[in-house]
Amino acid sequence: MLTINRTQKIEGRISVPGDKSISHRAVMLLAISEGKGTVHGFLPGADCLSTIACLRQLGVDIEMHQSTLVVQGKGLFGLEKPSSTLDCGNSGTTMRLLSGILAGQEFETTLTGDTSIQKRPMDRIAIPLRNMGAKVEGRDASDRAPLRIQGGHLQGIDYTLPVASAQVKSAILLAGLYAQGQTSVQEILPARDHTEIMLGYLGAQIEREDNQIRIAQSGLQARDIRVPGDLSSAAFFIAAAAALPGSHLVVENVGLNPTRTGFLDVLREMGAQIEVEHLARENRELAGDLIIRGCELKGTTITAECIPSLIDEIPILAVVASLAHGVTTITGAAELRVKESNRLNALVTELGKLGVSIQELPDGLIVEGKGEFLGGDVTSYGDHRIAMALAIAGLFARDTVRIRDTACIDVSFPGFQRILKEVVL
Repeated sequence: MLTINRTQKIEGRISVPGDKSISHRAVMLLAISEGKGTVHGFLPGADCLSTIACLRQLGVDIEMHQSTLVVQGKGLFGLEKPSSTLDCGNSGTTMRLLSGILAGQEFETTLTGDTSIQKRPMDRIAIPLRNMGAKVEGRDASDRAPLRIQGGHLQGIDYTLPVASAQVKSAILLAGLYAQGQTSVQEILPARDHTEIMLGYLGAQIEREDNQIRIAQSGLQARDIRVPGDLSSAAFFIAAAAALPGSHLVVENVGLNPTRTGFLDVLREMGAQIEVEHLARENRELAGDLIIRGCELKGTTITAECIPSLIDEIPILAVVASLAHGVTTITGAAELRVKESNRLNALVTELGKLGVSIQELPDGLIVEGKGEFLGGDVTSYGDHRIAMALAIAGLFARDTVRIRDTACIDVSFPGFQRILKEVVL
């Protein structure tokens, strides 16, 4: 159980662990590259460790020294048939992206995960991979895990994404590395583009025109990769500092990919004072320092067009909305029902326990800001982002907030509690 008490302000200079999305992609793509590559700033969280474990079962030599990885690439066709089922743990990214790679292999693989993962629909990747020629069998009509894949002999397809999902897009593009002819993916709304960026950095034949990404069968060449701090992890501290007048926080070297910064845009619309310094690009990804000064915030409207660039930040935005003056409405976020928990329902239930006036919509939330929370006992549902959002709520609570089931925080943010203690005054 994590116990949080009210604070007067947030102050300090922090760095957060490496970006989870980029860490996953770095080790996966280096695993199917030619040559050896080093990943600096890798996130040693539970989800990313699941990816490493699966790749090792596929015969990939990976040396890990804290947040530095050395990966000896096997090339596109050098992976080995695993001797047992691949366990993706709690990581949807591991299962969906690896499925794209495994669709191109000449052997059968089975992927599974924990109870949460086995509830999540995998038909969104199974359908396009079948269209490309892979045999994909799930447990039911929604293709829930365990997922069995017999790959090889893929053909390129033209595919329009039915939902804005970086994981689905990535699975198709990774399979496209193995497919005869060109594979194209059309986005209705842009999702995060770390896969496209890294594929290009490692030498894939990939191009983007408007909302269409095209890739041709091509090998990858290993290169060193530096992973910036994870903006989705930093978001919890950014939000706390932005909403607490008198606060001053600097977050160093955090990823600022434009497909991920919708959270910052929304905070600024609410009145937050956020500046960027030392903006630079490394292995084609933008990163920089953020300076946050606390002030009074106001409610806002978050629509479906914004959701892909801030989907992981909705839990902490619901907390901020509870503190802002006025009403905040969030729509277009039905995807949150199939994350590690049903995040919409979890937020309504647990923030409601802390005195928040919050209404659940089919695809979002309506939050009436009241400026503070009551104390009390809440639970995370085993969801790391719900746990951290509730911890930040505790900083603004009238009485102590006690959060059950917080070991899940290590999925994405090992060291969260340590940093929290460093910046609260």
